[in-house]
Amino acid sequence: MARHDAQNWHDCSKMIGLLCLVASIVLQHGVSGQRVKVEPEVLSYPGQTVNLRCAFTDATGIQLTMVTWIYEPKDGERINIAVFLPNYDPNYPDSPVKGRVSFAPSPPNVVSPSIEISNVGMTDEGKYICEYATYPSGNEQGITHLVMLAKPQNSASVVTVVAGSKSVVVARCESVDGRPPAKISWVTAVNGNGTTVTKPGADNTVTVISEYRMVPSPKDNGKDLSCVVAHRTQVKPESFPLKLAVEYAPQVTIVGYDNNWYVGRTNVALTCQATGNPTPLTAQWKTMTGEMPDTVQITENVLKVLKVDDAVNTTFVCQVKNRIGLGRDQVAVTVREPSVNPSNAGVVAGAVIGSLLALLLVAALIAVLITRSRRQQQGYRANDGSDMKTRMFGGGKKASKNGTGGGNGSGVGVGGGNNNMPIYVYDQGSSHPGLGEKNNHHQPLTMGGVATTPTAQDILLSNELDDGERRKFDELEEDERYDNFTGGAPILQLRPPHDQDDIIGDYMDDDMESQRDGSVISRTAVYV
Repeated sequence: MARHDAQNWHDCSKMIGLLCLVASIVLQHGVSGQRVKVEPEVLSYPGQTVNLRCAFTDATGIQLTMVTWIYEPKDGERINIAVFLPNYDPNYPDSPVKGRVSFAPSPPNVVSPSIEISNVGMTDEGKYICEYATYPSGNEQGITHLVMLAKPQNSASVVTVVAGSKSVVVARCESVDGRPPAKISWVTAVNGNGTTVTKPGADNTVTVISEYRMVPSPKDNGKDLSCVVAHRTQVKPESFPLKLAVEYAPQVTIVGYDNNWYVGRTNVALTCQATGNPTPLTAQWKTMTGEMPDTVQITENVLKVLKVDDAVNTTFVCQVKNRIGLGRDQVAVTVREPSVNPSNAGVVAGAVIGSLLALLLVAALIAVLITRSRRQQQGYRANDGSDMKTRMFGGGKKASKNGTGGGNGSGVGVGGGNNNMPIYVYDQGSSHPGLGEKNNHHQPLTMGGVATTPTAQDILLSNELDDGERRKFDELEEDERYDNFTGGAPILQLRPPHDQDDIIGDYMDDDMESQRDGSVISRTAVYV
């Protein structure tokens, strides 16, 4: 039992020792690897000269015996391209870069053995290893990746397709002769997907081709699609905006029919609207019966009906062609009987009634004005019978204050300065024929010796003339005005002989003449 435990302890001790040795080697390699300083990556374009720097940072207690540069292609074996041993000249073994590689500066320094490679090409891309042989530490190294760049030529284009039901290529995008390979993406709202392929280019470059595939439909024509190319040589991705080109047969629509074509309606039209790719050029109108009505005029894609009648009660067809196919649409027209619009009838009736009312109003106003003018021209007229004719004579500015005014021609005028002027009455039947005088016009008038009360017409005419006379006499001088005028200017009543009543009455009705100052006078003499 004790012997078995001793064996186990011995095996454990050996395992622990081995682990310690491995850890020591790894630690030593890590520390030594950090002392060789190089650039992790160097970028270059074809034809340029690149500088690959290398330095040993801490050589205390270590002897640097030799420096070797090694080239390792992406797909190939390592090969020495430059060797330097102190106290000896640099050596450049056969390699793809021989004649183009050299230490810099020259002569080289073992502590900083950098190299230059001129006129680099795409095949020079790969790993470049700076390796030191030291004593007593052994070999230590640093690795630099040389990346060769080539700016690609980018382009994009649409592919014209015909609308269908199969997935086809509608756009293509290319990035030619680039290094490293470009990345291509698509930006669009249409349903589809992009596929990318890579091809070798010239001088170890790469060409990337991407195609966008979809099932094209007429509604996709003209929609936006962009190809975006990203490459290391570009500051930002390059975008190529495109518009899809989908060809399809014409899609036709007839507009303009409002389902209200009635007999007698004029100037109605149908318009044939068509879309297609290629763009359709002409439209052809037909009817289902084969005969076009006489009242129809066709101008390009517009069918105009000059006047709707029963012949228009048909189906109109519009056909449009392009090289992809034929499209058509049709409209069945139903001709209706004309109907009266109640709203229009009401408007017309209202207009007629309003016009009649306006005419009546104007006629009434004209009648009132004519009547008023005639009354003012004729003055006061007594209305007691055929045996007495009454006239009122207004005085002007030159009328005398006793009521007698100047005559016109051979006639006699009687004027009044105020309402207290005497009233002269001619009474043929009295015992003392002649002019009688009344001092107050408010007293009853006499006819043939009998007192007569003024009639209603006299009072109305008196009041009507009173307002007009007031406006006129307000303009008179102070001593010629009368303030209490109530419609009674001096009145001369003439009583002719009984056998001449009709003759004189008619004569006096036509004999009086109005003056501008408001008075009326007789054209002939009046005998008193």
